[in-house]
Amino acid sequence: MQALVWQAARQMTMRSQPEPKATGDEIVIRVAHVGICGSELSGYLGHNALRVPPLIMGHEFAGEVVELGSLVSQLRPDLGVGALVTVNPLWYCGGCPACLAGLNQLCGSRRLLGAHRPGAFAEFVAAPAKLALLLPAGMEPRLGALTEPAGCAVRIAELAGAVADEDCLVIGAGPIGLLSLQMLRYQGAARVFIAELDAARLAMGEALGGIPLQPRETDLVVAVRDATSGAGVKVAVDAVGTAQTRAQCVTATQASGRVILSGLHEESSGMPVAAMIRNEIVARGSFAYSRANFARGLELLAAGALRLDPWIHEAPLDEGGRWFERLIDAPGDVAKVLLTP
Repeated sequence: MQALVWQAARQMTMRSQPEPKATGDEIVIRVAHVGICGSELSGYLGHNALRVPPLIMGHEFAGEVVELGSLVSQLRPDLGVGALVTVNPLWYCGGCPACLAGLNQLCGSRRLLGAHRPGAFAEFVAAPAKLALLLPAGMEPRLGALTEPAGCAVRIAELAGAVADEDCLVIGAGPIGLLSLQMLRYQGAARVFIAELDAARLAMGEALGGIPLQPRETDLVVAVRDATSGAGVKVAVDAVGTAQTRAQCVTATQASGRVILSGLHEESSGMPVAAMIRNEIVARGSFAYSRANFARGLELLAAGALRLDPWIHEAPLDEGGRWFERLIDAPGDVAKVLLTP
């Protein structure tokens, strides 16, 4: 099969690779669409210790089951050759305290498809059958490939808690920020401010119902405070992950409010802890999604409650390297790139 292989920092090459085989509890999927994730951009640049070249990345995908392992018919009788599926790319043990609590994304033995084993930037990919979800009737794989980022947004909104009739802030209008904006609005937020440096992405946030804030033109904390009569927002979501955006989330949040930290741009940074203490602000990290979050993301996509259209761009897999460069340098009016093997 043909696969897009990450060779070294900023080096992606199409290569011929052996096709995977379905052993035991695994299935093989013919990849229809696979998205480029922000975490893969940092890996591509060589900034992510989780990913080691040479590697076939790709963990946001959907496609058709073409082969079943010998145990699959017993473990997953609902799966068969020809079924359209998406796959939760986070492998988990199922027996540790985190897994037993339903927080399999925090499993100490977790492994990621496209990092610890070959991913879906290829014609075919193998995955444990237990991680596959059947696409709802009539759903195209193109939409199913968005389940992974949708699951991330579901988890962010879950941690945000009750936001009905409350004001919220999202910093960053990449895919996770745009989907989080929609989730907060879906849960009844009164207003969701969206801050983003890229003008085209900020326009996407506005089109999805956010109140746009351009940090180059205005002090977003002052703007949020002014718009909320000085109180600040109930929930602020950082979907970027820099010292500045983390601090902005804290200072834009009202007393006893919540800050959800999702962006991982910087591994570590300072935080205005004194302000958090004096205002009893709760900060929570949000990592990936539980099994329930992932399934809920698929449901909401099927229902039309979450979308990234019309800003999805489809491209052949062999153009993947060029799109990695584009997304790093100037993403513009592209919310998600889906590669098609």
